[in-house]
Amino acid sequence: MPNLTVQQLEYLVAVADAPTWAVAASTVGVTPSAMSQGLAELERRVGIPLFERDGRRRVLAASAAPVLAHAREVVARTLDLARYAHQVREGRSGPLRVGMIDAAAVVHFSQALRHFRAQRPDLDLRLTVTTSGALLELLRRAELDLAVCVAPPSLAEPVVTVPLTSEPLFVHAPDRRSLDRPPREWGPWVMFPAGAHTRLVIQQALRRLGAPFDVVAESHQPEVLREMVRVGLGWTVLPAAPRRGDSADLALGPAIAQRRLVVARRAEAVVNEAGQALEQALQQAVLEAGQRPRSRGSGRAWHPSGR
Repeated sequence: MPNLTVQQLEYLVAVADAPTWAVAASTVGVTPSAMSQGLAELERRVGIPLFERDGRRRVLAASAAPVLAHAREVVARTLDLARYAHQVREGRSGPLRVGMIDAAAVVHFSQALRHFRAQRPDLDLRLTVTTSGALLELLRRAELDLAVCVAPPSLAEPVVTVPLTSEPLFVHAPDRRSLDRPPREWGPWVMFPAGAHTRLVIQQALRRLGAPFDVVAESHQPEVLREMVRVGLGWTVLPAAPRRGDSADLALGPAIAQRRLVVARRAEAVVNEAGQALEQALQQAVLEAGQRPRSRGSGRAWHPSGR
């Protein structure tokens, strides 16, 4: 069995994630020459080529992929252990690093977050709001303790998810008359960028309806997509606007799909008591929201005829 060190594996992760070797070395606090020596020793101990030449640059070889995956897991678990040990020594819980998509942070769970903060004023709560894919990558790197995101189409092994809630996705068109067309005449579309989890849900739903999927503009921001529809660039599919007036001047059509929001965490991470409490608070918020009277949506129920 090769005698690998955590430091060598940390160097490999840094080189994979940084644009240059100099930047990678600075992120782990060593000189480029020291990092190069450590990686050469790692390559010798593993016994397979980890790097290859691309002109004057050294880049990761294809054969390094399994080693890199192992390195990420070891480095992430070691960071978990270091944080846990620090918390025990200091007698306090340490920071809780939470990631959320914008809809979760602003629409679904803003009140739950405020209540959670009020109950734990001494907790160092750190919130990152970004896309689902970015949140899951931060989670895999042990840079988050938990994330609330759109359920991914598939999961890498270190991450597990727990269902939270789901929300309907409505067709938004520039005008009401456009919605009288059959699905095969819908579009073109302004959409979340390629790779976004919500975009995949929408694309699959439109294909089932026989609608073309011609994307002419992209944005991660629902407000930007609504504005693109207003100026006539195309159609979109989004959750209902958080404020009733935000979509008042748009033609809101049928709900064609549901997107599922989940809590994601790393399966083997050291248990974070504050993270467990927040997850329970989010689940309780979903239960309470389900018990409230629901206002009637402005979208029409969808029938295969399009009427």
